[in-house]
Amino acid sequence: MKKQAWKSALMVMAMIFSLASCVRQGEKKPVIAVSIPPQKWLLEKIVGERYEVVSLLSGGSNPETYEPDMNHLISLERSTAYFCIGNIGFEMAIVDKARTNNPSIEICNISQGIALMRGTHQGIALQHSGESNSDECDPHIWTSVANARVMANNMCQAVSRLDARHARQYERNLAQLLKQLDELDAELRQRLSACRGKAFVVWHPSLSYFAADYGLQQIGMEYEGKEMPAKVLKEEIDYARACNAKVFFFQKGFDSRQVAAVNNQIGATLVNINLMNYDWDKELLHIANALREAENN
Repeated sequence: MKKQAWKSALMVMAMIFSLASCVRQGEKKPVIAVSIPPQKWLLEKIVGERYEVVSLLSGGSNPETYEPDMNHLISLERSTAYFCIGNIGFEMAIVDKARTNNPSIEICNISQGIALMRGTHQGIALQHSGESNSDECDPHIWTSVANARVMANNMCQAVSRLDARHARQYERNLAQLLKQLDELDAELRQRLSACRGKAFVVWHPSLSYFAADYGLQQIGMEYEGKEMPAKVLKEEIDYARACNAKVFFFQKGFDSRQVAAVNNQIGATLVNINLMNYDWDKELLHIANALREAENN
């Protein structure tokens, strides 16, 4: 009798665990995929706990050489939507694969309404000489707080369409986020007030929008994603020296090993940055601090 009672109890427990497992699976949050960690930071501020936000690139990835692996494709397959930047090279292939493997996925380009910069990847010397003919869009829109406001608005509208029942909550969260972005912009302007008109060097020209926002001049040392031809590189170095550029930004692990050699001819302060940082607001403040400190010294 006792044996039968134990069997019955075990069966009941198994059913309870099975039901609990089904409930947990049913309670899984819907997923929205984004391209890069700064997008994840923005979107999580808007959706709160209602969505799981998955970034295809990690904080240590290089968007210039990124290729999606199986885990990323699986993330897209289970995503309700994919919010792309709209101008990063790998995204077109991702969008095609996402639509093939998950026909119901919503694809949202969050750069709508942003004035895209062009011709920034050929060097300032070529631009000044009139030889630059590049029409390539600069994809690094998230380095501008003004652009981040547009991105946030686009994401909020998209999420509100996906989940209209909670649109009011998303709009309230957006309002708080926009206030936070206004405070960040004001802090950056205050820290960079003495740097207006000044030049800085960056290996990969990824701070074009940041420079435009705060009246700075970016001097890139890379040519269309590759090391510059020797003649063009010399012109860039001479231009950086003539502009008295005091800071040389580079991304450790991605940029050419020529950074130190080039900087020996410029004499700037080398500063490591990571534009894939999830805490992108802190990264922008880090960049501003480096420029301010160099100007004050």
